Amino acid sequence: MAVHASTRRERVRQNTLQEIRSIARQLLIADGSSGVTVNAVAREMGMSGPALYRYYPSHEELVEAVTADFFVELTGVMEAARDDAASDTPARRLLATCRAMRSWAIAHRAEFEWMFTSPTAGSHQLNSMSARYQAKQGFERVFFEQIVELWRTRSFPTPDLKELPATLRRQLRDYSVAMEGLLPPEAAHVFLSCWIRLYGLLCMEVLNQLEFYSDLESFFEECLRDLCTMLDLEYEPAPERTE
Repeated sequence: MAVHASTRRERVRQNTLQEIRSIARQLLIADGSSGVTVNAVAREMGMSGPALYRYYPSHEELVEAVTADFFVELTGVMEAARDDAASDTPARRLLATCRAMRSWAIAHRAEFEWMFTSPTAGSHQLNSMSARYQAKQGFERVFFEQIVELWRTRSFPTPDLKELPATLRRQLRDYSVAMEGLLPPEAAHVFLSCWIRLYGLLCMEVLNQLEFYSDLESFFEECLRDLCTMLDLEYEPAPERTE
């Protein structure tokens, strides 16, 4: 009986944790990041602030948990798009992954902005075991692993390392080691150039830093075309939308 009671209590606790994070998300969408406070969440839950602290001991821990949820959700969307194109060409898989990333981000602007500008952004970097850090790593791996597979099966053009600044060469070698040598430094340079451009463009779009462009989808597609050129892949336009 004690085991069953313990299991039941744990289920109730997990359901409560999920509800807390769900309400935090609702507050974020409705009121922005400043509206996500422990007291606001507790009020929506019908409990006191001190009672909520039994589930998340601090505002920072609540932010970390909510952010991890967003990364996991986005990762799942990208993986689904990749897997739907599993029998297709590497180019189509990569393009589908990138387009799914953008679609989620522009459909969930509040969540995407929170992921990269939330109050504790940066502090999680100190703890590689945190749920947020692990979830962010999983998100980045969806793109990274496809580039690794490209390099393993067909490779792509890379720069001559000797022509790069010494400090950049050192950092690329360190990165290659950190990624278990899955990409040599020169291939890592291509991967990082692609990822920074893709990721940076999307962040600028979601954060409304490119409002002078009236059609950002076509600009994003131009970015994908350039990425395909860098990776020696054949670019294909996005499928026509059906109403």
